[in-house]
Amino acid sequence: MNRRARASPIQRPALLWAWLGFCLLYAGCGKSGSDHKAILRMKGSDTMLGLAQAWAEGYRQVAPEVEVEVSGGGSGVGLAALLQGTIDIFNASRSMTQEEVEQARRNTGKEPKATLVGYDAVAFYVNKRNPLSEITLGQIAQIYGSGGTITKWSDLGVRIPGSASDEIVRVSRQSSSGTYEFVREHVLNKKDFKLGLLEMNGSKQVVELVEATPTAIGYSGMGYASQAVKLLKVKRTADSPAYAPALATTLDQTYPMARPLQVYTLGEPQGAAKAYLEWILSDSGQRIVVASGYVPLGAAARLRP
Repeated sequence: MNRRARASPIQRPALLWAWLGFCLLYAGCGKSGSDHKAILRMKGSDTMLGLAQAWAEGYRQVAPEVEVEVSGGGSGVGLAALLQGTIDIFNASRSMTQEEVEQARRNTGKEPKATLVGYDAVAFYVNKRNPLSEITLGQIAQIYGSGGTITKWSDLGVRIPGSASDEIVRVSRQSSSGTYEFVREHVLNKKDFKLGLLEMNGSKQVVELVEATPTAIGYSGMGYASQAVKLLKVKRTADSPAYAPALATTLDQTYPMARPLQVYTLGEPQGAAKAYLEWILSDSGQRIVVASGYVPLGAAARLRP
């Protein structure tokens, strides 16, 4: 009479570990393929970090089968990750340079594809106690630029109530930031920043430091405005009108520091990335742009990727 062979007590643990190993190798027992989510990785601009996180949360309600992972670090960090192929979408608060586009072609064999997703204005923040209400681009350059001669608030005819110090505390983003590069190009005419900056890793940190420092000035995206700080009106020249950063002045370009917000992919976006960017350009995605404090695209500007 034949009997079915049974594992001995010594063999049973080994069989159990083999079965567990098989389960781990194939991403778990009892899980169907439908349990696996598509993952999109977005990285880059800290200016866009809060907006990108809000997009990811909103899209989860629309497409729960897609997980959007968002991180910041600055436009330079996001660009490096895109060139290394470790992310799907690069959030950029500045445009890629021609040299960077060519480097992408060399490294990946693909052409970077830019998609316009909204607009921002680089705002200049001062403490609520500061009586200053407007400033020129030339004065900002003299405060932040190498060789600039404005070092004290009294140089601008300003006295900070209750402050024993007259020295201007200059708050900046770090050099990997797209906002840093935007200010360097559009205010400093590509010259170096003055030494002695307090460089913050995030846009929110810039505003928080200005809030806590009566003699500080800092720059950040207008979406980080709060009741605890003041946004200066900016004039192109001493004889020009002063404009505050706002939706209308950003759209009509009267505010001197308006800029586009873009995302980049390597080549034309495909699959989950294409569907996600189309949703960002939809009414739902653009409402999140407004809710995050930025300026949405007009209907004509919503070019499908």
